[in-house]
This record gives sequence, structure tokens and C-alpha cells, in this order.
Amino acid sequence: MSTVAGVHPIPFLIGGEWIQDKSSFITHINPATGEVNYEICAGTEAHIDLAVRTAHKAASQPAWRNMLPHNRAQILNKIADLMLERSDLLARCQMLENGKVWKECKNQVINGAATFRFCAAAIETLGSEITPPRGNYLSMTVYEPWGVVAAITPWNSPITLTCNKIAAALAAGNGIVLKPASFTPTSGIELGRIALDAGVPPGVLNVVPGAGSKIGDALVTHPLVRMVSFTGGTEVGRRISELCGKKIIPAVLELGGKSPHIIFADANLKAAADAATVAIFEGTGQSCTAGSRLFVERKVYDEMIAMIIERARALRVDLPDAPGAQLGPSASFSQREYIEKMVEGARKEGAEILIGGARPTERHLAKGAFYLPTIVAGITNKSPIAQQEIFGPVLCAMPFDNEDDLIQQANDTMFGLASGIWTADYKRAWRVARALEAGMVWINTYKQFSTAAPFGGFKESGLGREKGLQGIRTYQQVKTMFWSMSDTFDGGFSIAK
Repeated sequence: MSTVAGVHPIPFLIGGEWIQDKSSFITHINPATGEVNYEICAGTEAHIDLAVRTAHKAASQPAWRNMLPHNRAQILNKIADLMLERSDLLARCQMLENGKVWKECKNQVINGAATFRFCAAAIETLGSEITPPRGNYLSMTVYEPWGVVAAITPWNSPITLTCNKIAAALAAGNGIVLKPASFTPTSGIELGRIALDAGVPPGVLNVVPGAGSKIGDALVTHPLVRMVSFTGGTEVGRRISELCGKKIIPAVLELGGKSPHIIFADANLKAAADAATVAIFEGTGQSCTAGSRLFVERKVYDEMIAMIIERARALRVDLPDAPGAQLGPSASFSQREYIEKMVEGARKEGAEILIGGARPTERHLAKGAFYLPTIVAGITNKSPIAQQEIFGPVLCAMPFDNEDDLIQQANDTMFGLASGIWTADYKRAWRVARALEAGMVWINTYKQFSTAAPFGGFKESGLGREKGLQGIRTYQQVKTMFWSMSDTFDGGFSIAK
């Protein structure tokens, strides 16, 4: 029975059992319509304790810990198969809860399944290393799971980001307690069901939704949690980092961004305008890698802004399941209020709103958390709207005069997640890419992703990397082994015989 069409309030998963504790639940509001979607049972600190202890026990069992890599790969591939079989359900979960348009939700399911397939292939081929000996011994490096991983995911792209974490953590042999965002829990719950159906032993993956303010600290500080993987806001990430520091456990943090998207005068302006439009407005701007700060060389600034305005006007803002919809609502009404507050603050400070800056006027959108594609100009990089992450369809447009000026402005932010460069000069592309303080640089493209390439940020955009082979190693700890080839002990001080 599917979660969405099944029993209500929707239960969550601990130890292979569906927990329907009605003492606390989340009432979920559809951001596109303002109507109630359903109620979801919310976990308590006691549920977190049970889930962590269950994951610890399950991950310690030889059936999981010692499972041969090719057998674990079979399970991960089966998860991918089931995700594609149930793609409509998974996509609908996300669409109802955060308002992403249907096409994007379906694509995220496909990409999530690909992540499991990549991890399956990688775990079959990743090997240990024989290290160069400096004596009569064999030395080697092997990799062990951490144990219990706390995976905490956000509301903007829950399918993609949950798959990034649990595919790698399962491939590495860990137990997992997944705490999905309270706005978007059901795709995570369904992935828990799929994992069970694919053969993941009960208890290895547990899913406990609930407000982070109530159960987040209990999960991170639990003595049996040995690693935390968090994607979300920088302030919460800072709190998690502090808690992990006190426990001396690793934390992988993928946090906010205010990414510079740079267009030089010699670029392919049409392609750059297309990319700049997609970079900020796709997903209603609710992406940590959104190209939210647009820097255009002054000599083509007016031309480029006119091209982007033309493209933005043509975007279709509509209900997420409407044919041809390109932008849905903000993920919540509170998020739209924040966007409106930021734009209005910029307006009062003298900014020019070139397009948007308001809610749509269509009657059928009136009850949803919709906001029009917006371009803000007449500001400097020091303006609050250019410094703070908005997480909405708001582009901050600014001209620059030379390369040194550009690099200084682009790096003048606490964030360092992603960036984009458009130029026909390959030498300049290389110089600027190396100078940018960002974990991801796109050159003559934007928002190209690969599950095979590591992803993460500089500065306050986070710590560690997910995806790629490096992303799997993130969920493992290194063990060095020395194996003597001598018949006698020949180390240390001499022992009288």
C-alpha cells in the first residue's frame, strides 16, 4: 500500500515496522492550492532513540556489515528498479509537498535511481590499497563503515538529495536514520519502503519525520550516531557542526549559496541568456546552486538584461501538474513571505525591479504560494538582497568593468557553493575559474550535474563532498593494517633472550 493513498495519518519507518503514533503529527499544506494534503505522524525524541539503536544493531549484524560488495550492489540496483517502477508515486509525493512542477519531479526520480546504480557499480569495483612498505611487512588500507549515519535532508529537492545520501551510505555499509524535512517527508518514507522491498535488512534504513527543533538535536547528539550528513541552511549547519565537534564525529554539510553567474562580452550571448534564465528560475529559484547573482560585463549589460527579461516574461507560472508549467509555487507560504520581504526591502533601498516583484494575478493561482520571476537591478554586491540567500525566483543583476573587479565582487560573499563563467577566451576562463572561491564552476554552461562528480562547497557553503567515488568514501573511515613478513619481532628496543 502506498503512503499517499494509504492509512492516515501517514506512518513512518523504524526497524522494518510502520509506526503510527497519533500523539504528534504534521498537517501538510499543499503550497499550490493552500489545501491540506494529509497528516503525517511526527517522531519524538523517544522514536529517535529507538531508531538509532535499531540502526546500530542492524548495521552491526554480519548479514549487513559483512555482505559481499556484489550482493550489496544487487540490492542497490533493485532499489533503482523499484524507484522507476514507482516513479509516478515518488514524483507526486514531492510535487504535492513542495510544488515543483511535474516534469522536474519525474526527472529527479530518474536521476535518483541513477545515483543508486552508480553506487552499485562503484562498490563492486572500489578496492583497498596496498601501500609501499618500508620494511619486511605488508601494509594496506581498508575502509570500514562509520556505523550509524544521521541523514538530514531539506525540502527543496528531497528526492535527489535523499538519494545522494542514502545510496552512498548504504553502499558503504552503514545503518541510517533519515530525518526528512517536515515540509517534504513522504518521498523519504516511500524510499524507506522501497529499500525494504529491495532487500535492505529491516532496521538498516529508518525514516523518522518531525520538526528539527524537536528531534534534530536528539538525533545529532545521540551517542550511537557516528556521522552526520546534512543539507540545508547555513545557520542550522553551523549548529550541527558545533554539536558534532563536541562529540568529535564527522559532519558532511551542504549548505547555502549565493552563486555568481558571470558573462563576459565575448560570450555566446544567446546561450548565456538562456542559461542565466534557467540558472535562477528553474525550480522557482529554490536551489542552493541557483545563479542568483548575475555579473555582466558593462559593455553588453543592457543587451543581456533585455534578453533575460524577454525569456523571463515567457516563462509559464502555473499549477505544478499543469501541462507546460515551468515554475510552480514556493514550497511554503512562509517562504514566499520571506521572498516578498527581501524584494520589498531592496525596493525601499532604491533598487529597480525590472520584472516581477509580485504575485501572479491569475485567479486559479490566488490560493497558492506563487511568486513571479523577478529581476532586481540598481544595486551593489553589498546590498542585502545580493548577499543573503533568498531561495526564490529572484535574480540580482550587476555590471562589472574588468576581470579584477569581477573576481573581487564574485568572491565577496560568505558562500562558495557554485559559479558560472561565460567567455570565448579559454585562458580567461581558466584564470577566473581558478580564482573563484567555489566548489563548483561551470564554464559556458550551468547546472550540469553528474553523480560521478564530487559536489560540495567552500567557505560557509559547507564541508566535505557528496557524489562520485569521493562521496562513497565520505561514508567510510580509513583503517591501516600492517602484516609482518618476518618470523621474529624486529621492532622497538632489544629484548634479552
